[in-house]
Amino acid sequence: MIAFDIGDKRIGVAVSDPFNTFALPGETYVRTGNAAADARALARMAEEMGAGRIVCGLPLNADGSDSAQTEKTRRFAALLAESTAIPVVFEDERFTTTEAERVLIAGGVRREKRKNSIDSIAASYILEGYLHKIEKEKTMNEEEKLHEDECDCEEEEVNLVELIDEEGKVHKCYHIGTIEYKDGWYAFFQSAEEGEEETDEVTILQIVGEDGAEELVPVEDEKLLDEVFDEFCRVMEEDDDADEAASLDTDYEEGCGCGCKHHDHKKQ
Repeated sequence: MIAFDIGDKRIGVAVSDPFNTFALPGETYVRTGNAAADARALARMAEEMGAGRIVCGLPLNADGSDSAQTEKTRRFAALLAESTAIPVVFEDERFTTTEAERVLIAGGVRREKRKNSIDSIAASYILEGYLHKIEKEKTMNEEEKLHEDECDCEEEEVNLVELIDEEGKVHKCYHIGTIEYKDGWYAFFQSAEEGEEETDEVTILQIVGEDGAEELVPVEDEKLLDEVFDEFCRVMEEDDDADEAASLDTDYEEGCGCGCKHHDHKKQ
């Protein structure tokens, strides 16, 4: 990357290392009085250095509002953008010149020599600020992506299960709930198979067995199946999920081939 600290008489230049980790001050460009020519010269400089982006310092007021110099800088940056295909971006340059002056004074540089390097040092601060910003954004994006992946994995682990029928065929299903009814536990599933038409069909299986050796088995008693499903709907209604419960249909259908029965319910 390359950065410019754009002034009326001089333009400070700074470049980054190939890995965009730090900024180095370059030579100060002395303006010719022809803004378009200056823009073309800086565009050629950026292209010759192989810059992937041009960062222009944006001189804002202390409160962040635009100043007369801000508008001048924007106009010059527009000329730069017209002179090259390299993307042109802005970076807040408030206080960078002041900081560069402080560094030069601390280094014992005499006043008459400061003007030869102050603009490029200011440009290096502009570039460092921009590099820090994009690195921070990259880190935040990576953390956000990692968080999304973790959430997706957790949701998948909690909700998506595989049921195996008597023939050994695997059926992907969403686990939509588990309830206790008359000293028994019942699990409710909906199909998650790709390519199947969207349906509100519910599969009800009873959980039997001791801790660590539980099994899911079909409910053969249709009267009990009705009662379990009614209890499931009641629980869903209590959980403010009545709309979903009411959308299910009450007829049995022999369905997925896993030895279970499907229970549908429609609001009458």
